[in-house]
Amino acid sequence: MKRSNDENVMPLKLGITGGVGSGKSFVCNYLKEKGLRVVSADELARNAVLPGTPAYNKVVEYFGKDILSDDRTLNRKKLREVITQDKQKKEMLEKIIHPEVFSQMDLAFEKSVRSHDPAIAFEVPLLFETGMEFFFDYVLTIFVNSDVRVARIMARDQITQKQATSLMKIQMPEEEKIKKSDFIIDNNGTLKETQILIDHFYENFISKIKN
Repeated sequence: MKRSNDENVMPLKLGITGGVGSGKSFVCNYLKEKGLRVVSADELARNAVLPGTPAYNKVVEYFGKDILSDDRTLNRKKLREVITQDKQKKEMLEKIIHPEVFSQMDLAFEKSVRSHDPAIAFEVPLLFETGMEFFFDYVLTIFVNSDVRVARIMARDQITQKQATSLMKIQMPEEEKIKKSDFIIDNNGTLKETQILIDHFYENFISKIKN
């Protein structure tokens, strides 16, 4: 996908979100195959806390060295266990990391502008929770029933049902996300059924770009 040479037209910004275990990565990978530039906020967050970065040092200073792996990188599983049990620590982690992620998102958008992309998408798990909807022209939410999400999370992360449920509880309820979104994809069906829904969404989104 390449925009015309009209440099005054900015790429549309699409936010892609959904609860943990909703299948955002599958949707994003499929959209990449269709030619949409997709940036992962999770990947930006991981880069922001690589050893030696300012954010990394702040996280270690606050949470202690117990949340480090043997290679001195942050142990995301241990860190996740901590923040699901302590709201204050969760908020502190977000306070440290989110500004770095926002900055990297701005840089990614600037790159998209220079490339004359018609649109750029950002996969942001906590889009609404962090009040980031203002950053986007449109928001797409991936929806999956809670029992399906629990099963997926347990299988993916090798954790208990209680731990999976705790992860879901620290996020905004899916019903609220749906109300706030411009587009919805129901990912409760088969992979083929989801692909068909993504195709339909993509056609609608592209029509907005052309307009």
